Amino acid sequence: MLDKRSLHAKVQEHADCMADTDLLAEMAGLVREPDAEEGALKWLALAVLHGIDRNAEKISFRREEDGAVSVIAKYRKAELPKPPAPIGRKIFDVVRDITHIEGGKGEIPVVIGVRDGSIELQIELDRNDGAEEVVLKFPR
Repeated sequence: MLDKRSLHAKVQEHADCMADTDLLAEMAGLVREPDAEEGALKWLALAVLHGIDRNAEKISFRREEDGAVSVIAKYRKAELPKPPAPIGRKIFDVVRDITHIEGGKGEIPVVIGVRDGSIELQIELDRNDGAEEVVLKFPR
């Protein structure tokens, strides 16, 4: 049976489900996730929760031309654990599906429901010099 829920709804469901977990431990545990898309959804939900919990300014995902992925959280500066390569690559597809940003770059607000509330993130996609970047900007 085909799951017809949107990727956006799935990220919100994961955020709701994992809100009371050890976020960094859950991120690190995704190395055992066999499904890259499911891992990407969970990783994005955990990143949003982590950003809320740690008062992040923004979280940036960068994919180099060779496929290598890095993650930097700016709280006023710290680095998050890197997702496994298949999950890291899939994060870009999930974000494009949620935001509907076409082409090499764009920025759009996205509301993510978390428990009894929600948070509005500015999601930015950028591509230059063969690398892609997704930035989750948290409200002040």
